[in-house]
Amino acid sequence: MKKLFIAALLFISITTFAQDTTKVEQYCKMLATGRLLSNKVTIDIDFGEERKLFGGDTRLKDEETGKLKKFNSVTDAMNYLGSQGWMLVNAFPMAEGSSSVYHFYFKKLFRKDGN
Repeated sequence: MKKLFIAALLFISITTFAQDTTKVEQYCKMLATGRLLSNKVTIDIDFGEERKLFGGDTRLKDEETGKLKKFNSVTDAMNYLGSQGWMLVNAFPMAEGSSSVYHFYFKKLFRKDGN
């Protein structure tokens, strides 16, 4: 009985420390830049995909309509990414010239097989 208990405890401890190797974390960066003489912001989202030197539109588009995705505010963009399963990791401002650019980093778990 004691050996069975020790074997069960050993099995549980091994499986507890096992990592899920079927998923991989991916990150994206969202930049929010204020517009000159306006209270609106420009949102740029970088999913880390390769960009072509000539041609190839990499801007974020609505999956249903194919039109460019526009956001009303930083909160609208963050809510969109949250609805897509992205989780906020870090946010910070950086001064660029006379304005600040706000950087937001998100992460999401994806299956390794690409689905």
